[in-house]
Amino acid sequence: MGYVVHDVEQAMKHWIEVCGIGPWYYVDKLPVKDFHYRGQPGSPHLSIALANSGEVQVELIQQRDTSPTMYQDFLNAGNEGLQHWSSWPENYDDLYQRALDSGYEVGQEADSVRGRFVYFFNEGHPGTVIEMAHFTPERRRIFDAVREAAIDWDGSDPIRDQWP
Repeated sequence: MGYVVHDVEQAMKHWIEVCGIGPWYYVDKLPVKDFHYRGQPGSPHLSIALANSGEVQVELIQQRDTSPTMYQDFLNAGNEGLQHWSSWPENYDDLYQRALDSGYEVGQEADSVRGRFVYFFNEGHPGTVIEMAHFTPERRRIFDAVREAAIDWDGSDPIRDQWP
């Protein structure tokens, strides 16, 4: 579940203190390449934090610039909070093409150290879009480690400044 927030540090604090969720794995600037929003290249500064609540991964996203993105669209519409739901298929290319063939439109897409990802404009309900991220071995390794760290987490070292 991807939450777009104005202040990622404050959001992590809330999830830690109020919800008891952590530890958070935080990256100030997610390295992305080949980022495109509505087909136009860009290079947004995205701060990302990941933690798990049971089997559910929570992602907090703060965009620290005004580059055009779907995150900016969400915030500019007066929203803050749940912006997307993500699936992680191994057969990314097949499902990407199936989505396009079904009428879905690419809103933004890029590649990262974890693998490719895409957000479709089509909303399941107002304000929440679908993200699809290629479930690469690196993404699996990171996501498994985030989930495992949350099991029996004792509250220590609540914010960790690098991917596991």
